[in-house]
Amino acid sequence: MPQAATTDTGRERAPAAKLSLLTLAAMVVGSMVGAGVFSLPRRFAEETGVAGALIAWAVAGTGMLMLALVFQLLAVRRPDLDAGVYAYAKAGFGEYLGFFSAFGYWASACVGNVTYWVLIMSTIGAIWPALGEGNTALALLLSSIGLWTFYWMIQRGIKEATAINKIVTVAKLVPILVFIVLALVYFDAGVFADNFHGADYTGSLFSQVRGTMLATVFVFLGVEGASVYSRHAKRRSDVGKATLLGFLSVFAVFASVTIVSYGILPMRTIADLRQPSMAGVLEAAVGTWGEVFISVGLIISVLGAYLAWTLMSAEVLLVAAKDEDMPRFLRATNRVDVPVPALLMTSLLTQAVLVVTTFSDDAFNFALDLTSALSLIPYLLAAAFAVKITTRADPLTVGEGSSRREIAVGLLATVYTAFLLFAAGLKFLLVSFILYAPATVLFVMARREQGRRLFSRRELAVLAVSVAGALAGVLALALGWVEL
Repeated sequence: MPQAATTDTGRERAPAAKLSLLTLAAMVVGSMVGAGVFSLPRRFAEETGVAGALIAWAVAGTGMLMLALVFQLLAVRRPDLDAGVYAYAKAGFGEYLGFFSAFGYWASACVGNVTYWVLIMSTIGAIWPALGEGNTALALLLSSIGLWTFYWMIQRGIKEATAINKIVTVAKLVPILVFIVLALVYFDAGVFADNFHGADYTGSLFSQVRGTMLATVFVFLGVEGASVYSRHAKRRSDVGKATLLGFLSVFAVFASVTIVSYGILPMRTIADLRQPSMAGVLEAAVGTWGEVFISVGLIISVLGAYLAWTLMSAEVLLVAAKDEDMPRFLRATNRVDVPVPALLMTSLLTQAVLVVTTFSDDAFNFALDLTSALSLIPYLLAAAFAVKITTRADPLTVGEGSSRREIAVGLLATVYTAFLLFAAGLKFLLVSFILYAPATVLFVMARREQGRRLFSRRELAVLAVSVAGALAGVLALALGWVEL
């Protein structure tokens, strides 16, 4: 009979919960279906028409499918690695870049959680003007109360939290699917045709598509959800299956929400809608009840996604600390296997960014784009690791040799994520460095605890690049080149 594990303080705790294929798939869907889907009509209409949207989804769908296949491939070929994105970066490119991947993924999740609270408050703000666009003092207060309520709830245990997430995942898909059906019923072919070429936009079709890329990254964040929770899976093979099942389901929903909206309102009207723009589109189709229906669905959806992302981000800090890439205090878990210090750190950063949003002119869109930009380096390193293990012999890799398909998947995923860095632009790359560079303090703390040399020569070069980028970012903010 297996014995119960103990916490770092020596107390006995229950064995870690084991998650089924369905639960892992629900984690993937729950992670991706959040604030982003409800903002898609406006985000796309601000940039392009139907033709550009179709191309954008083809590019994003293919690219993200390659990333999903990368996580499936890595789960099978390197079953010894847990916590997904972070573990792959470290195994492939060393401890410091692995640390950056862990921190970037974690910070991305925290900033993403801020978009959820902002959108909830903006939604309620339609009937309670004191909440504004989700970044007023009252909105900050209510968001903070919600944040710490979730912190208390998650401490009860991963098993309970993931069970809630599975229920919420089903509940929140209902209003989105109803929106698609009703939009098809009220679909106006004439309006759709007028929106097709995006004639109102002066930029090239390429620039229009590029402008949508960060939005597509944001809505697909979470495709690696099952990989992050691989240590809790009943069967390792379920990790890859859950990733593909979740991705394909969500891709169909996201693309449908975007395209059918062009058949309800002129794209310039959609671009001027208040977020969540999906509510405004349905209101135009069926009346006020449509806006209320979507608003309620949004709140359920966003709370479910917030739960999933908070769990995943704390898990990454925990595993990084166990691998001695983060300070030891982040290793501690309570009697029900919840990493409380990591959870607390996650909640504190989310709270800090919430405060910053009160000074932003467009808190939701800035936080959304920054979330996407922070996730790109971890994704790029994971994709590059797939290329590495499929093109070089490695005694730790399961299986003999690699097929051309596996090599192609890794290469395409790497090219796609590199293109996303280009699409993000210099602005968000510099702001990302402002977060990345100071985080090195945690890496230094971990090295000192182990009595090791702080940096190798190669790591010093990476540090120099990150510090230079952070200084450039601060200068850009000070001179007004970059605005929050």
